[in-house]
Amino acid sequence: MKASNVTMKLHWDEVILAALKEDIPWEDVSANAVVGEGTRGHADLIAKADGVLAGLPVFCRTFELLDADVRFALHAEEGACVQAGQLLAEVTGDMRAILSGERTALNFLQRMSGIATYTREMVKLLEGSDTRLLDTRKTTPLLRSFEKYAVTVGGGGNHRFNLSDGVLLKDNHIGAAGGVRQAIERARAYAPFVRKIEIEVETLEQLDEALAAGADIVMLDNMKGELLAEAVRRARGRAQTEISGNVTRENVRMYVSLGVDYISSGALTHSAPILDLSLKHLKEV
Repeated sequence: MKASNVTMKLHWDEVILAALKEDIPWEDVSANAVVGEGTRGHADLIAKADGVLAGLPVFCRTFELLDADVRFALHAEEGACVQAGQLLAEVTGDMRAILSGERTALNFLQRMSGIATYTREMVKLLEGSDTRLLDTRKTTPLLRSFEKYAVTVGGGGNHRFNLSDGVLLKDNHIGAAGGVRQAIERARAYAPFVRKIEIEVETLEQLDEALAAGADIVMLDNMKGELLAEAVRRARGRAQTEISGNVTRENVRMYVSLGVDYISSGALTHSAPILDLSLKHLKEV
């Protein structure tokens, strides 16, 4: 199989090439020392833990950028649940390219699969509700597109992708504007009419002011217990609701019965452990 996603090539190649250049500034001394130029090899991609596979296009593209003639035999699909010991793919190509690209390709694939695995676990905890799980902008610098993509593979959704994507007024925006109402009014006057206005509130007083000012979405930040339940009740039918603030797979279940529209969790991208994967059995062909 050849990775051929046009969007991926347009937006991801630059990051993959930067990662390869970081690891191979001018040559791979070890690979070049032990493998003759033009030697072809074959290696197996194997899961060393159970999880959700995400990032196969990036894994493949990493090797393609080093060897245009590399070939892949995939034995697991993107988004599949895999088990420890399972053969996921076979890579055949220039042996030097396989050795040189191995760590970079695995770093991407392990990181993205870990995020997808963590996300899938949280999505399952929300089953039976209409609440949708979203990520945040708490991502690794320059790797946001990879990490947010992995969230979608795991079954989650993307919040705004960047600061140009939408209006989200947080505590410092409110402070800079002089209050909740002023922040919403200024955003409504400035942003294109097609943009929704979301605002973060921490108290019922702020919530009431946001609803009166016509906020489209209210982010209920770090609210707990009866305060949170009352906030959701007041907003119902007047604005969409989002819960945010230290939401993890350990506590997400407690929010299921509240009837909120969205739960956003930075943990999806900043706290997901990698999924252990390995490229093994390299041999000359």
